[in-house]
Order: sequence, then structure tokens, then C-alpha cells
Amino acid sequence: MSNNLITGIDIGSSHIKAISVIKTDKSSVFEVMAKTSRPSRGVRKGVIENPEEISMVIMECIKEIELQTNERVDGVYVNINGTHIKSFLSKGLVSVSRADQRISPEDIERVVEQAKAPPMSRNKEIIDAFPIEYIIDGVGDIKNPLDIYGVRFESKVVIIEGRSQFLKNVSQSVLGAEIEINDIIIGSLASSRAVLTSDEKERGVAVVDIGAQTTSLSVFEEGVLIYTAIFPVGSVNITNDIAIGLKIDIETAERIKLGFGSCSLGGKKIEKINVLGSDEKISFSRNTLKKIINPRVLELFDFIREDLKKISKNELLPSGIVITGGGSQFPGISDLVKKELNLPCRIGAPLGFNPPIKEPNFTVCCGLVLLADDHKDDQSCGFFKKITDKIKNFFKPLIP
Repeated sequence: MSNNLITGIDIGSSHIKAISVIKTDKSSVFEVMAKTSRPSRGVRKGVIENPEEISMVIMECIKEIELQTNERVDGVYVNINGTHIKSFLSKGLVSVSRADQRISPEDIERVVEQAKAPPMSRNKEIIDAFPIEYIIDGVGDIKNPLDIYGVRFESKVVIIEGRSQFLKNVSQSVLGAEIEINDIIIGSLASSRAVLTSDEKERGVAVVDIGAQTTSLSVFEEGVLIYTAIFPVGSVNITNDIAIGLKIDIETAERIKLGFGSCSLGGKKIEKINVLGSDEKISFSRNTLKKIINPRVLELFDFIREDLKKISKNELLPSGIVITGGGSQFPGISDLVKKELNLPCRIGAPLGFNPPIKEPNFTVCCGLVLLADDHKDDQSCGFFKKITDKIKNFFKPLIP
């Protein structure tokens, strides 16, 4: 079984989660063999600040996975997150190299590499590149240029870049746990892979993954990623608002959010809950809680609206918005967002797992293993193999 075991690790701001699955050749469904979650230490707004602390938590997760599966985990797929991750559109231009002027695989590679060569600051790296369009002798909207005749060959490519140090921190954290890195994948792309259908990506859709301290946006059209961004707000901000509004401690506010939080359920009924570590009870009405939660949710989706305006997609996504992540669990949030953004909206859960994964905070983990399976036969061994190898070599002398 170990040859077929795929393990993903989501390094989140509040928790580190891991999942291991297998998939037989005869099945399109992934069998969940193990999953676990541990509170994270040393992560702030999606960025690893203390790799040593994260290594210890990863080791705890891996031990639990190995205990549940009775198998050794040799390598993992891991996410990278944080507001340092940016996307932008770049263009490449080359001349077709063959004498017969037919575009070859080498030409396609060259024109994408040309688009990946814009000036960048010294502390940033290109994490990945997604071609969205090819142009041959002035004729655009070409998705597959192979073997087409032409002379002037152009590409439009979405470039995703991030801070070099934060990428190294991810590698150092995993290698410090004495685990091999199979690939590093942007968390927003992983969550999108877990919750979207091919039809949604073709028609046009945005995925909003609400985490503890960050929220990611990924926009797809005609089957490809056209934009991604990460915002420094998440469900923890709602917890903080509840603590301030009800004048209670953070732990009690979190319990109230999880137990009673809603974007739709109001009412004057008074709820009561024990303050953590005390016999004291805190009283509040559903209306009061709703008045605290809804403004923060609307503020978050104001960020989403403004970014959709930047790329001229505001109110122009036929498949609408798909919300996922731990912060998507408020009853009524999809109706609130539908009204706010004037787009269809649904809550996204990971697709294709047995037993079904119902926890939305495992979306990134599920997407990691799905992407790993998508690219298992790719010679590059994943999206970021070259970058991962470079970082692994950099840190190899530092790992005992």
C-alpha cells in the first residue's frame, strides 16, 4: 500500500492538518486512510515565522498518520500561504525555430520561459506560471498551439511569485521533521482543486477560502487560473470582534462563534455559556451576535469585490463564488455573499473522497493530494519541483 499512499500537509495559521489517501487504478475515488489536526505554533497570517516549532508539530502529525495507516510516510505534499504571494500577467515573444515553421514543444517551453523573465526584486521568486493564451502571427485565443504554422509566437502567462525566505521556511519546516518534500503547492490552488468542477472552471468561477488569519481568492475562466490573491483577514478577526463586543476572553468568544455564530439566524432569545475556567456565565442574544459577525463578513467580501473589479470580473462569473475553509461554516453566509456580490454562491466541500470529507478546514489538504495524483506521471514531479529541489539542496547541510 505504501507505494500508493499520498500524504498532504496543510500548514495553517491556527492548525496544521495532514491527510493520507490511496487510489486504486480501477477507482476514481480516493480512500481516506488517515487524517489528523494539531494546533500550529510559529505561523502568523499564513507565514511560517518559526520553522523549528512547525517541524515539531509536523512530526506529531506524521506520527499520528503512520499510527493510523501502519505505514511509513516518506514524502509529503505541502502548501505555501501568505499575503506575500502575488499574481500578475506577463507576456512572452519568440520566433518559431523550426524550418517548416511548425510550432514544437520546445517553442512552447521557450515562449512560456520568456514570459517568466520579467524584472523581479531580489527577495522574490516565481513559484509557478500558468499559460492562459497563445498568439500566432497576431491571431490570439489559441489554447493548444502545437503543430500550428507560424513565425511570430507570443504567450500570455499568469505568473505567481512569492518571497524567497518564506518559501525556504516551508522547506526547512518539513525537512526539519525528517520528511522528504514531494512538492510545494500554493494553498489557494489546492483548495480550488478540491471543490471545483471542470464545468465551473470553464464557465468562470471564484473560490474564496476563509482560513483563520488569511483568506485566499482564486479566479478561473476557460479552465485556467487567471488570478489569485491572499488577504490578511480571516475567521480569527470575527472571534476578536465577538470578544470585544461581548467583553469576554478569546477562548470563550471562539466557543460562541463555533456554537452560535450565524449570518442569518437572529432573534431576541438569550443564550448563555460558561466563561472558560469559571462558573460565570455570559449572556447574549442571537441578534447581538449577528450584528457583530455580519459587518466583518461583509468587510471581507469588500476585498473580494475590489479585486474582481481589478480584473474586470465583478458580477461577471457565471458559476459565481464557491466559499470554503474553516470560516465558511456560518449558516447563511452563502445567501449574504450572493446578495453582496450579486453572484451565485455555494459552500464548497472536497469532492471524490471515501468516506466523504465534511470538514471544510481540510479542503487544502484534500486539494494537495488531488493535485499530487493529477501530476503523478509528470516528469517534473509536480508544479514546483525545480524550486523545491533548489531549496532542499540549500538546507540539506542544516538538517541532522
